[in-house]
Amino acid sequence: MRDILDAVAAGDLGPAAAEAELRGYATGDAGRFDAARENRSGVPEAVLAAGKTTGEVADLATTSLETTGRAIVTRLDDHDRAALRQTIAECHPEASLQVDDRAGILVAHGPDFEGPSLDASVGVVTGGTADAVPAREATVVAEEMGARVERVEDVGVAALVRLTDRLEELRDHDVLIVAAGREGALPTVVAGLVDVPVIGLPVSTGYGHGGEGEAALSGMLQSCTALSVVNVDAGFTAGAQAGLHARRLDEARSSSGQD
Repeated sequence: MRDILDAVAAGDLGPAAAEAELRGYATGDAGRFDAARENRSGVPEAVLAAGKTTGEVADLATTSLETTGRAIVTRLDDHDRAALRQTIAECHPEASLQVDDRAGILVAHGPDFEGPSLDASVGVVTGGTADAVPAREATVVAEEMGARVERVEDVGVAALVRLTDRLEELRDHDVLIVAAGREGALPTVVAGLVDVPVIGLPVSTGYGHGGEGEAALSGMLQSCTALSVVNVDAGFTAGAQAGLHARRLDEARSSSGQD
């Protein structure tokens, strides 16, 4: 504790970072930021922009940068995305930014941030173009957890040749996230053809009876093949699950290599 206090007194550590070191979270105007989540669970903390004001999003994102060296912000609209970019540029001009405008995701890294690098690969598979938003969210999370990620897009079941053309490629990955809307058949088909874990990601596409992802979720839950399923549009959760798989595989491979 004395080292932390000395660092604050010397100006080498800010109040938010000091609180995070002592308590595991940092308190700001927008609430408490869980700075210890990644150390505790292996999953990095992120800021969900939906339901928050522009100021609250900015406060939590800057707190994240100050306490962990990184900020991940999801579900940003155009206005919040522009405002957040400006805030980070003003408060942390040395930070690097990666922005996916379509998926509404912003990732910022401080100059000293070093993320993990895992010896494991994740394939993110989509049935069609409309599945891209939650699939890209999953991609970002798995990458930030250190996995190598490859996207395999537009291989939906309406033309199975698109899938079979990429089948050997899919089998080379350690874990697959498969995103699909409508009736959600793609994860079931993929899981019946590969021998790696499959995470089904239902997407809120479709219309009429069972629309908004309901049919996709139900179909995946009732799948006769072995797969796990996250909630509708839950790209963050799918990416986190894949990242945890990748982390365990990396640990096993590292241990095997030392023997």
